[in-house]
Amino acid sequence: MSIYVGNLSYQVTEEDLKRAFAEYGEVGRVQLPTDRETGQPRGFAFVEMKTDAEEQAAIDALDGAEWMGRALKVNKAKPREEGSGSSRGSWGGGNARRNNRY
Repeated sequence: MSIYVGNLSYQVTEEDLKRAFAEYGEVGRVQLPTDRETGQPRGFAFVEMKTDAEEQAAIDALDGAEWMGRALKVNKAKPREEGSGSSRGSWGGGNARRNNRY
């Protein structure tokens, strides 16, 4: 069971999220993605709860709630779609041959 938490303050930590979600049940794992280049948080996280009931209680209580100066967006995380990454490679898309002038 995983919850998406969006519109997070960039100062939030995994511990902050664990404490906030622990009010609604047992927190399994927290993922706070960071930007690859800067190492800064990306403004969203994923929180795993132990049961569906705990997950739904957290979603109901926290979606739209103001926390750390931001209105949270909290919902059930959607599974990652296959091929959601870039399939264009390093060419930047389009027909790379059109720019070759040999």
